[in-house]
Amino acid sequence: MYLEIIASVRQRFAEVVEEEFGVRVERPAIGFPPNVDLGELSITACFELAKQLRQPPRKIAEAVRAQMLPLEGVERVEAAGPGYLNFYLDRGSMAQAVFDERAAAKPGVGTAGPASAEGSQVGKVLVEHTSINPNKAAHVGHLRNSVLGDTFARLLRFSGRIVEVQNYIDNTGVQVADVVVGFVHLEKKSVADVRALVADPAVRFDYYCWDLYAQVTQSYERDPNLAARRADTLKAIEEGHGELAEMAQLIATAIVRRHLETVGRLGIRYDLLVQESEILRLDFWKYAFELLKERGALRFEDSGKNQGCWVMSLDEGAADAGANGGASDGEPEESGESDDARVKIIVRSNGTVTYVGKDIAYHLWKFGLLGRDFGYEPFYGYPDGHQLWRTTAGSTPQKGVPAFGHASTAYAVIDSRQSYLQRVVAAAFRELGYQEQASNLHHFAYAVVNLSLEAAASLGIEPGAEDRQRGYVEVSGRRGLGVKADDLIDAVIEKALGEVQGRQMTSDPAEQTTSAHMIGVAALRYFLLKFTRRSTIAFDFKDALAFEGETGPYLQYSVVRARNIFRKSEGGPEGTLNGTSTPPMAPVAAEILRRFLEGPEGRDLWELVLLAAQLEMTVQQAVASEEPAVLAKYAFRLAQAFNNFYHHHRVLAQPDEQRRAFLLFLVSLASSTLSRALDLLGIEIPERM
Repeated sequence: MYLEIIASVRQRFAEVVEEEFGVRVERPAIGFPPNVDLGELSITACFELAKQLRQPPRKIAEAVRAQMLPLEGVERVEAAGPGYLNFYLDRGSMAQAVFDERAAAKPGVGTAGPASAEGSQVGKVLVEHTSINPNKAAHVGHLRNSVLGDTFARLLRFSGRIVEVQNYIDNTGVQVADVVVGFVHLEKKSVADVRALVADPAVRFDYYCWDLYAQVTQSYERDPNLAARRADTLKAIEEGHGELAEMAQLIATAIVRRHLETVGRLGIRYDLLVQESEILRLDFWKYAFELLKERGALRFEDSGKNQGCWVMSLDEGAADAGANGGASDGEPEESGESDDARVKIIVRSNGTVTYVGKDIAYHLWKFGLLGRDFGYEPFYGYPDGHQLWRTTAGSTPQKGVPAFGHASTAYAVIDSRQSYLQRVVAAAFRELGYQEQASNLHHFAYAVVNLSLEAAASLGIEPGAEDRQRGYVEVSGRRGLGVKADDLIDAVIEKALGEVQGRQMTSDPAEQTTSAHMIGVAALRYFLLKFTRRSTIAFDFKDALAFEGETGPYLQYSVVRARNIFRKSEGGPEGTLNGTSTPPMAPVAAEILRRFLEGPEGRDLWELVLLAAQLEMTVQQAVASEEPAVLAKYAFRLAQAFNNFYHHHRVLAQPDEQRRAFLLFLVSLASSTLSRALDLLGIEIPERM
């Protein structure tokens, strides 16, 4: 309703200006007065028109005001100050409409919400996130990627977009090669030995590889002969033949399954796992390589530092980014990189393709520009029946395989140290002549997660002088420094269980376990979402596990508090609410709502309604800015507003029947809106708190 009113105000303003002055105007900017006494919406375009029409802004505003009404949802329009147009909404009809919208909503993963009031956007949006190297356990930094990507996909779906979520599996990269080197040359293990290790229930394989990877990378510094094994191992893995390639695939698949289980604990899921090995086996890269050469995007270097390599010259923007380019986990992206930021090596002198070369081929496929496709196989089934697929080298069509790829827009959720490589991909698209696709290819960058000094100390890590000076310890997979994701999730759930038991929320052990999981996940997800994505997080256990203030549990408690009012209300639903939504209630007539919302006494109550009405607009802003923190902050403000309302109004003790029904209406509206916002943030609501 709120977005519809904004759209109709804009449209009517443009119509009136053209009718009155013969001037066509573009979409006028909508402002929001500092308080509701000045209206709920405003337009300042009369100041711009004044220069063109050579008339005072106030005179233009008065002329437009006289012709603006009627407008559905708008009660009156006033010209204010030197030339503002302020719009006062019909509080009763607005409140009733928002209530109806919330009652019709069906929260849940994958559900599409209302499209934009000004027209839904067509085409599929592809969101690639997580994309952890399958060589060791996930850490807290990976969780930030996954939570950001998952939340952004939810926001897109709510905005009416068709969304496909992919997880890119770099199973032929140098990090996997390093673990293979560790097993073969340090531990002297065969494929059969590694397979037995994977199958051993007493061994946490991804944790085992975490330690082995750190050991290998440190051994490279001491043993040049071992370091030389890396390139040979990488080449064997890329070619896909022999025991080294078999071991790499075994390791990667086993760790991917652990990664899925880890992020699944936070309610995160995917539609497709894209394996890098298939990009090579199905000649995706070969096709992309020929296309790049044919269109002059690559050149062969027959002399100099890059002799024998195929390279791409970069435009100024991508070259500037290269000065600070890097790879995820703070690890060198790969050997053989050019030290000239204006040139990027795509194929090394030994014939192997760099990571960014394979990424170019992958992104061409995302947009349906390769003219060929993967084979697909079911890989993982989620509890609700959703099927996760994996790419294969097979080409036989399978019944029931979704139509993957062919996106109109693509987002890659990758940390900001990869900005250079992402710009290289976009530069390749432009060199190939795919200008529109290049503009629709978005790097959803975010800053890394480091460790606070206190968190590092709790893990037995002694901060150095440089760490103490900057106030945190950098996470490093190569050094084995970091908080493993599952350890962190275990810690927040254990903390939550202590709170559930200590506050005697329930005596049922099963419900205690379920509630602890929901509360712990809420604490972690909200902690990772409340910071803007380009803000570096110094992870601290105390802050992440807090249950007061701006936290996920505070938001959950606000909804539970609202639902408890209905449990206690006379004639309300009996028993439990199953943690799903606010119970249904009969709507209150618009004239009754209007009576209680008007005047000085209704101002604070109207502000609560108005805030609840802004959910769709907030989601729209979060999508446009690619910033999930916008919704996180909104949810916190709404929870604060509801709790202020709760403390100032004794809903169930209200003797006036109509006012009591009105206050219950507000409880229902705030609860249902906050529940929907939390669903978009990936936060479930316990039965009791």
